[in-house]
Amino acid sequence: MTRITVVGGGAVGTAIAWRAAASGARVTVVDPIAREQASWVAGGMLAPVTEAWPGDEDLLELGSESLARWPEFAATLAAGGHDPGLHTEGTVVAAVDYADSDELTRLAKFLGKLGRDVKALSGRQLRALEPSLGPAVRSGLSVPGDLSVDNRRLVGALLAASQSYGVERLNATVKSLTPGEVTLAHGPVLTADVIVIAAGSWSAGLHPALEGVVRPLKGEILRLRRRIGLMSPPSRTVRGVVEGRHVYLVPRGNDGVVVGATQYEAGHEPGALVGGVRDLLDDAVRLVPALADYVLSEVGFGFRPATKDNLPVVRWLEPGVLAATGHGRNGLLLLPGTLAEVARLLAEGSA
Repeated sequence: MTRITVVGGGAVGTAIAWRAAASGARVTVVDPIAREQASWVAGGMLAPVTEAWPGDEDLLELGSESLARWPEFAATLAAGGHDPGLHTEGTVVAAVDYADSDELTRLAKFLGKLGRDVKALSGRQLRALEPSLGPAVRSGLSVPGDLSVDNRRLVGALLAASQSYGVERLNATVKSLTPGEVTLAHGPVLTADVIVIAAGSWSAGLHPALEGVVRPLKGEILRLRRRIGLMSPPSRTVRGVVEGRHVYLVPRGNDGVVVGATQYEAGHEPGALVGGVRDLLDDAVRLVPALADYVLSEVGFGFRPATKDNLPVVRWLEPGVLAATGHGRNGLLLLPGTLAEVARLLAEGSA
């Protein structure tokens, strides 16, 4: 029986562990924290089209291929009793001022040339689709193919699915690793035939081949809860451009919405910045005025594992050590595609 140790217990690491164990491997996941991975504070957008910009064509293709796998991936989890909360209502993009509208016009032209399903709408047409949008919205786009998922339901589903196949989880810090061995800061040395590095923005410190390749991009994210009697949140994901700032609102059922997300270089500095939270709230209310009377139920922050070219690192680093990291802001979107690539690499071997 192949022994696999996965370093990193977020959505990517847990999903890899689940599929490897389902294929007959003996799998251990090592992670120092139980929940505070980037996947726990993610918005849950599965949006290769509305995330795309000129220069990111390779990422658009990779994301689109992975998005096509999402319905089957979600159905497999749900069939095992672990529904990840896939949301298929699509995405709208809203602009507030003339400069914002011009930006979306350029985006629509770029996507149109690539044959993507994007429709330009007036502010009135957008409000017909999403009545919660306010009068400040000038114009926008409809992108029906960009979906979303409830990130916390997904994490819970992956944990349950992995446990059903006997995956062992250790809440521990990795001190070092070499092919065949993972040394914990406080505990035994784990032996494995294959080590998978899926530690997100902390991956760079685990192997020399990842130094300077993966770095953290910090960002704040908020959760708002609807009070009784107020208008429901949008039924679709709303991405907004508000005076040049980008914001997104992802519905969580009929009673909540996730608002995100800032993005800046700050290493692994903990804590949410006041300015970031203020901007997210201001921009969200500008798009959907009813949110001003919602309850601010959670302020979170996380660290995206970014790379210079915005593409993930999914490859053998050396015999016995495999990387699955660097997914940036698209970790959940790229999850099914990453699983397929990891399965291929494991089947082929590292020699």
